[in-house]
Amino acid sequence: MTAKKKPKVYITRKLPDVVETRMRELFDAELNIDDTPRTQPELVAAVKRADVLVPTLTDRIDAALIEQAGPQLKLIASFSNGVDHIDVDAAARQGITVTNTPNVLTEDTADMTLALILAVPRRLTEGSRILTDRKEEWAGWSPTWMLGRRISGKRIGIVGMGRIGTAVARRAKAFGLSIHYHNRHRVSTETEEKLEATYWDSLDQMLARVDIVSVNCPSTPATYHLLSARRLALMQPTSYIVNTARGGIVDEVALIKCLRECKIAGAGLDVFENEPAINPKLIKLASEGKVVLLPHMSSATLEGRIDMGDKVVINIRTFFDGHRPPDRVLPGRG
Repeated sequence: MTAKKKPKVYITRKLPDVVETRMRELFDAELNIDDTPRTQPELVAAVKRADVLVPTLTDRIDAALIEQAGPQLKLIASFSNGVDHIDVDAAARQGITVTNTPNVLTEDTADMTLALILAVPRRLTEGSRILTDRKEEWAGWSPTWMLGRRISGKRIGIVGMGRIGTAVARRAKAFGLSIHYHNRHRVSTETEEKLEATYWDSLDQMLARVDIVSVNCPSTPATYHLLSARRLALMQPTSYIVNTARGGIVDEVALIKCLRECKIAGAGLDVFENEPAINPKLIKLASEGKVVLLPHMSSATLEGRIDMGDKVVINIRTFFDGHRPPDRVLPGRG
């Protein structure tokens, strides 16, 4: 009896060793050992020969690339939760299934969101830099030295009350924050009661009344610059904004202007509009203690990355066993 041919799987970035080992065991896997981002010509060459493409959120899988795929490419199994880097509709037109890795990064992202919620008002990175870079400025404890703002008793407004937003709310409630949220749809009565959460159908009205804004909605055409210059101007001058979702949801130029003019007290950002490029004005604001910047690491735990890899493997195996993969992304919903 002839052994079943292993599908040829092209993986665009370096994955945890345990995931790559499993990939090599199960598939004819082409790895990216040195983790060099693949160029567009390299991706074109890959889709012409691979049965499965495993991209990450830094790979642009647009209609132009998909249209050049060979007839053997039947699955794009993205190593990501979001799929805004993939033209899902174009893939469907070519008869290519798209999958992602949902539900494994919720707790990690929520942890980092809360870390930023604490770090910005309490000036954590400022204090740390004084001890490491400007030790001469610290003469010892003083009643008025490095004063920040209290978290407990403040109002947090969560933009996007999905899995991550709800996990952020649970953590924020434990720290004594009052939970407010804006979402396309109201969450269940049980969830609202458990979190003692207040729903706002008007994002504008919520922004004007909370002390901390946490951005946790997905990146879609509808949420691009959802936090626009007009909406940022509604926030209180003592308020803070934290974004661990996608950079494009917040108008970065407008945010910088608000921070520079002290119309917003501070910001914690793990994502940026043009990453990996960072606006130099944000770097300057960070040096002045007005913002805390992180290099898109809110979901970066070893456990989370392994869980993502496991989902990719399951999606590929299920597909090639002739079944619908569990994490299929439907056209029109990418």
